[in-house]
Amino acid sequence: MPGFSSRLTSVALLIAGLSPLLGGCDEPVTAEASISAIPPEVSVVTVVPKPHAMVRELPGRIAPMRVAEVRPRVSGIITERLFKQGSEVKAGDPLYQIDPKPFEVELQAAEAALAKANAIFEQASLQAKRIERLTARHATSEVENEKAIAALRQAEADVAARKADLARARLHLDYTTIRAPIDGVVGAAQVTEGALVVQNETASLATVQQLDTIYADFTQSVSDLNSLRRAFESGDLERIAPGAAKVRLVLDDGALYPLPGKFLFSEAKVDASTGQVTLRGEFPNPKRELLPGMYVRVLLEQGVDSDAIAVPQQAVQRDSGGGSEVFVVKDDGRVTVRPIRTVSVHYGQSMVSQGLKAGDRVVVEGFQKFTAGDKVHAVMWAEADASAGAVPNETTAAQR
Repeated sequence: MPGFSSRLTSVALLIAGLSPLLGGCDEPVTAEASISAIPPEVSVVTVVPKPHAMVRELPGRIAPMRVAEVRPRVSGIITERLFKQGSEVKAGDPLYQIDPKPFEVELQAAEAALAKANAIFEQASLQAKRIERLTARHATSEVENEKAIAALRQAEADVAARKADLARARLHLDYTTIRAPIDGVVGAAQVTEGALVVQNETASLATVQQLDTIYADFTQSVSDLNSLRRAFESGDLERIAPGAAKVRLVLDDGALYPLPGKFLFSEAKVDASTGQVTLRGEFPNPKRELLPGMYVRVLLEQGVDSDAIAVPQQAVQRDSGGGSEVFVVKDDGRVTVRPIRTVSVHYGQSMVSQGLKAGDRVVVEGFQKFTAGDKVHAVMWAEADASAGAVPNETTAAQR
């Protein structure tokens, strides 16, 4: 079968011609296999327990350190406003002027009454001395001497009363100038010139607030305080020395207030409607950035965990159920998933209460390069040295 033989020869020649091409395709497959054999590089941090302050973030509002409502102490007509609204004032600075003329007349009348009382006292004094001499010579009766002494004492008491009236008149005249009771910032004027004001009326004429130092009043649930107390009693947390607790503020826009404050006290009672306890911190406010009524978040150190475990916040992943987990590189270089329990986030560090121990290598970067069970090449995280340390990252704290 000559035709069949020729077809076999043609197929043989075709295979021979394609064999170099097929042989050349083996090289890229071998290169990919060799690349995939190299473990991917991931960044890890080694878990090292160390003391860490336990910080609570609590809601609060700013309150002035001192606030005084300006009210009239005498009745009269306002003739002049002596302050600029919203300006700084010192204690004793004049704010309003009440018409002083009625009080000047009252003062003059009190001075005249005192002069009359002094004249009567002098007369009574001379009369008493005269009767005393006559009584000594038995020229008059003892009854007349007693009357003279009583008249002298009455005149002396009348002088004291008239002096008190004069002091009261001067005080009322001084009260016609309404003065700032404290240093601070004076608010809006509530009355104008020509208004009649009444002594000790309930409506204030203006309000002065001291703002160079302010209070931050914040609340914490009584259950949190009880948990904290139990942690102190069990030794899980160490107490911070009185006066050493650090307090920071996070403003409503997320920015961290640059000046630290000091913790003052906590109320000795619980709000029955909310179950909250009120606490107070004190902060310097030289630029008047903090205003009364402003909402803030307060970062309060309430204890120290002597062997706390913290990992970078970016190392913590979420499983399908919403729980926390991390990837841990084992001694053989393979990655395993480790469920953990976190309690809080402080300055970009997640505080871990369960699931990790000293020496564990936790993956921080390179999650897209592997799946659980793969073998990886672990290198120290470039930011580990900087973050292990020391100064809290204020930007991170503000963005939490």
